[in-house]
Amino acid sequence: MPGRATAKKIDPAAYRRLLSRALPVVPKTEEENERLLDQVNRLMSKPELTPEEGRLLELLAAAIERFEQEHYPIPGVSPVELLKFIMEEHGLRQRDLLEIFGRRSVISEVLAGARSITKEQAAKLGHRFSLHPSAFIEW
Repeated sequence: MPGRATAKKIDPAAYRRLLSRALPVVPKTEEENERLLDQVNRLMSKPELTPEEGRLLELLAAAIERFEQEHYPIPGVSPVELLKFIMEEHGLRQRDLLEIFGRRSVISEVLAGARSITKEQAAKLGHRFSLHPSAFIEW
């Protein structure tokens, strides 16, 4: 991701301090999951992450993904159906996804099933909606 920390060596003391503030856990409740999501959103809003913050973000994302897969399985939903559902739930229009798809015509083609979601678009959708990108890729 542009602007994100690259694979640099982690300062163990700085990482320990960050972990002690974040208190990451494998979430068991909605409240714990929401707390982790808030931390992810704070980290994602930063223009650049330290190596320690990058690792914490990976850890939090993995914990959230596990919780959501266990508590919100999405059986048999196509990527387009999922995208349409998310757009409806969030009150989004095609123009709200221009930063992901680039052009309205591309969004229209994806929603009509005439074009598949690319891996890059899936990554951006996953990031925007806190889902694993694979949810937006046809298997």
